[in-house]
Amino acid sequence: MTKMYKDLKQSFWWNEMKTDVADFVASCLMCQKANIEHQRSGGTLQPLDIPQWKWDNIAMDFVTRLSRSTKGHDSIG
Repeated sequence: MTKMYKDLKQSFWWNEMKTDVADFVASCLMCQKANIEHQRSGGTLQPLDIPQWKWDNIAMDFVTRLSRSTKGHDSIG
């Protein structure tokens, strides 16, 4: 969606253009297939070692590049 929007924006513009492009890409079967083909697989999951004692290993996952919240945040941690 982003690439199509940027390409179109170089030559065209109309009200709610970004929404129209997003709706088109979401409903286009060829767009969805092309998107899947260009994505790299995440690879295999690697198991974590079991710690010998509690609090030996502490980790946190982050999810980023989300839509911004009303407070301006775009990630979950």
